[in-house]
Amino acid sequence: MTAAVRRIAVIGGGPGGLYAAALLKRLDPEREITVWERGAPDATFGFGVVLSDETLGGIAHADPAVHAALQDAFVRWDDIDIVHRGRTLTSGGHGFAALGRVALLRILHERCARLGVRLRFRAEAPPAAELAAAHDLVIAADGVHSRTRHTHADIFRPTVTTHRCRYIWLAADRAFDAFRFEIAETDHGVMQLHGYPYERSATAGRSTVIVEMREEVWRAAGFAGLDERASADRCAAVFADALGGRPLLSRPAASPTPGAARASAWTAFRTVVTERWSHGRTVLIGDAAHTAHFSIGSGTKLAMEDALALAACLEEEPDLPAALAAYERERRPVVASTQRAALASLRWFEELATHTGRPPRQFAFGLLTRSRRVTHDNLRLRDPGFTRSVEDEFGCPPGTPPMFTPLRLRALTLRNRVVVSPMDMYVARDGVPGDFHLVHLGSRALGGAGLVMTEMVCVSPEGRITPGCTGLYTREQGDAWRRVTDFVHASAPGTAIGVQLGHAGRKGSTRLMWEGMDEPLPTGNWPLVAASPLPYRPGVSQVPHQLDRRQLTELREQFAAAARRARRSGFDLLELHCAHGYLLSGFLSPLTNRRTDAYGGSPERRLRFPLEVFDAVRAQWPEDRPMTVRISATDWAPGGTTPEEAVGIARAFAEHGADAIDVSTGQVVADERPEFGRSYQTPYAELIRSTASVPVIAVGAISSWDDVNSLILAGRADLCALGRPHLYDPHWTLHAAAEQGYSGPAVPWPAPYRAGSRPPPTGRTAAPGPRLAPR
Repeated sequence: MTAAVRRIAVIGGGPGGLYAAALLKRLDPEREITVWERGAPDATFGFGVVLSDETLGGIAHADPAVHAALQDAFVRWDDIDIVHRGRTLTSGGHGFAALGRVALLRILHERCARLGVRLRFRAEAPPAAELAAAHDLVIAADGVHSRTRHTHADIFRPTVTTHRCRYIWLAADRAFDAFRFEIAETDHGVMQLHGYPYERSATAGRSTVIVEMREEVWRAAGFAGLDERASADRCAAVFADALGGRPLLSRPAASPTPGAARASAWTAFRTVVTERWSHGRTVLIGDAAHTAHFSIGSGTKLAMEDALALAACLEEEPDLPAALAAYERERRPVVASTQRAALASLRWFEELATHTGRPPRQFAFGLLTRSRRVTHDNLRLRDPGFTRSVEDEFGCPPGTPPMFTPLRLRALTLRNRVVVSPMDMYVARDGVPGDFHLVHLGSRALGGAGLVMTEMVCVSPEGRITPGCTGLYTREQGDAWRRVTDFVHASAPGTAIGVQLGHAGRKGSTRLMWEGMDEPLPTGNWPLVAASPLPYRPGVSQVPHQLDRRQLTELREQFAAAARRARRSGFDLLELHCAHGYLLSGFLSPLTNRRTDAYGGSPERRLRFPLEVFDAVRAQWPEDRPMTVRISATDWAPGGTTPEEAVGIARAFAEHGADAIDVSTGQVVADERPEFGRSYQTPYAELIRSTASVPVIAVGAISSWDDVNSLILAGRADLCALGRPHLYDPHWTLHAAAEQGYSGPAVPWPAPYRAGSRPPPTGRTAAPGPRLAPR
């Protein structure tokens, strides 16, 4: 127990600050705890609060009195209603609990008062540094606009990102029957309503209503010139059917100001991320440290969980520094996961207009799975009837998971939606694939995937990344690849094999990955070429030569010649690598293309050479065989490719004959800052699929068959490419079928493997427990 923490100051009287004060006082009644709150006791932003069963379980264990009071105040329901284009689709089995924010504050006020916490309302807290001089601990729970975080920004190092939608927090004098999402397609653009009940009685009820729309829609609709009351009236008119003609309330009824007309309460959501959560005796909790978009209902949840974790760490650790370090260690991964889910949800709503034309059930499924926390599998458990209706609309045969439906690209029919992603192996000699490649690609073809892709196959010796990279610039290489494709076609009939053609550009002449990724060769470096003379790693990488017109023509012919060899080698599909900072990608990104001629400048000019190469390759590739293009949809760096430009790039390749776009991201510049996480690149694939109307291959941390089913059924992707899972398990697709109980034509087991199509039995791992207790 951290005995030295006796005097505690809490800045901010929201749920997180109050709950922290109550817990710490309950754990040690001798503590002196003061909460400063600048507003009135019932002043709060918003109307209702949704808490999860997980959060409630923690509260029940930590403070049964608070839990009991919450239980008495809760409204509970199971359904989500999605209303779009006159249709209401309902999904059940979700389980929600909500109560009014004023009611939550009242419960926490009463608990603090009974425990002896000093509550100072309408009182501005002294600065955190001043409080720290007189207290053992200062808890900054002062919200998204945290003065503490701002004052000490050099220490906490916050990043605040303002997003593209405006929203307003309102309420309705009726209790919705379910969590309600309603879409309104107006003359000004798409608007959405998020609503849920928080009070319900035999005669009355209330619901939180949040109305949200893109900034440009908000301005076009005239909301920028309206105060809060007028905005509420306008929103009530837009969503009159949902409200049953009732008005919308623009402030909590507990704190009215009759006759007052407030300025607009519309705001843009801001995601707060801080590098540090504590400094000396001061610690941030809740929105002061981090925010998560309201569409996944996590703000109050996170703040109260922070409070609980902080109190527990103060009990468990020997001193304050250890306790604050343990608190941050425990909470950071949870918060990071929640923020990733919240950003995925936020961005789905930001791009709502691109989703509205989907079939109704697919639209609803996409909304439900937008954060990637709800998936096909757990939605099937929650509401099997709803999920079956989505599968039927999609065209899944009975008993067939979405990932095992076929896809046709030109004359090639892929029997399932799983792709073994291109993965560089770095074991070729003089560009010739050997036995390793035969076994590597052959085993994955036997493993059931619909399409197996080679690594990036280079079009010239100087186009290699490393001396271990494969090529298609000699007859010997073409013959060696023919050995691989013949094996796949003979031993894994129905599996397609594709080749990815590329040129390393400024990222070439480096060591094998395990010897030093992106490190130049110690000896024997070959000269590099690129769109512009910019090294990949300044001061480390070689400075490339800027390609002139003659060299561009030679390069284009090298790609065309490699395509001719790929055709003779028997590949079923060809992919042009225009991603990850390699040569063609270097033309597309404004960060790597600084040319002033016809191949640099505007997005259209930067596209010119990659399109010339695509056309040259397409002319050599059989008309009936599909061709795809891999692009980096964002550079994860300021000034790089924007999502809108990525859509334009994809659309241009599709217009030139690309059959699908393989949507990756990043690896264009060395100082990138990716937003890693599960399926983190799929929003870019979904945007391109919805906007450019071209099939897409999703890649990037897709690791489970549940992810694949979810992405395919939601319309976020047409194919899913998995790399590391296939390194872990060459028979990943076969095992995915077995685990789902599927044994249809999309994943036939090779005859010699059929005896292993069921998981082998395992031995007993635990003895039976006691049956009878002694009297």
